[in-house]
Amino acid sequence: MTTPPNRRSPLLDLPDAVEADGVDAGVAAHYGSLFGEQRALASGHGFVDLSHRDVVAVTGPDRLTWLHSLTTQHLEALAPHTWTSALVLSPQGHVEHAFTGYDDGERFIAHTEPGAGEALRGFLDRMRFMLRVEVVDLGDQLACVWTPAGYELVERAALSSYAAAHGPACGTWAFEALRIERGEPRFGADTDARTIPNEVGWIPSAVHLEKGCYRGQETVARVHTLGRPPRRLTLLHLDGSEEHLPPHGVEVTLDGRAVGFVGSSARHHELGPIALALLKRNVPVDATLLVDGVPAAQEVIVDPEVGLHVRARL
Repeated sequence: MTTPPNRRSPLLDLPDAVEADGVDAGVAAHYGSLFGEQRALASGHGFVDLSHRDVVAVTGPDRLTWLHSLTTQHLEALAPHTWTSALVLSPQGHVEHAFTGYDDGERFIAHTEPGAGEALRGFLDRMRFMLRVEVVDLGDQLACVWTPAGYELVERAALSSYAAAHGPACGTWAFEALRIERGEPRFGADTDARTIPNEVGWIPSAVHLEKGCYRGQETVARVHTLGRPPRRLTLLHLDGSEEHLPPHGVEVTLDGRAVGFVGSSARHHELGPIALALLKRNVPVDATLLVDGVPAAQEVIVDPEVGLHVRARL
């Protein structure tokens, strides 16, 4: 994906900035100190420039009841400026869109993965019918940043002044390492076309289990009630003797057979090389796996059995 010229972050002009590649092109991978940036964020300081993420807004008096009916989240009574995450599912319960945002009293504003905004807007536009809503692209006006306190949306034109007031600026490599450590999946990186929310720990963060009917709800409710999702997200601790990180999509094997795939991977300042992988549910949680020929131990995120679906937060 090519970053639109007007979406290239001005923070790439900061000293020592090195641009990320792939889907994260347009913002900095790091500013010269990967582990230093991780430690700053882990201690509650600094921010991450995520201004390459797409930003969309839904306006109109029917916006919250409409979004409530389309998504996995309870939105019709959402209090102003309360951040929340939501998914759009297929009739079979597979995740088709994922976004995070808030309502400011006049519009619901959300950010989503770079390049995913157009598909999300297209879906929402097709579902408007006669309701009083409008879907608009705000990516040229608003930019997403992440701080240890959570996401923020700021005026794109004010990114440089935001950096001066909230530094140090930290790159996506540091952000990804801490995200993987937390066991938070990234849509499109740690998911595929068959992913259901139960498999990757999006219950309850992006799925409200007590709201009314929405597309795909039957699958989500059945798997949550019965337990045992078809696959499970796990945190892999990789043997640190190898120099390279596993590429996205590489097979995870056990006794010579494929049991899943790697999504995101990173080098953590304390844990060493780590990755998120989507594995078959019946893979023993204590089994040592192979990833691109590298041994990997597991840390459970989504429990394969009935009951606990998300790793306990310490």
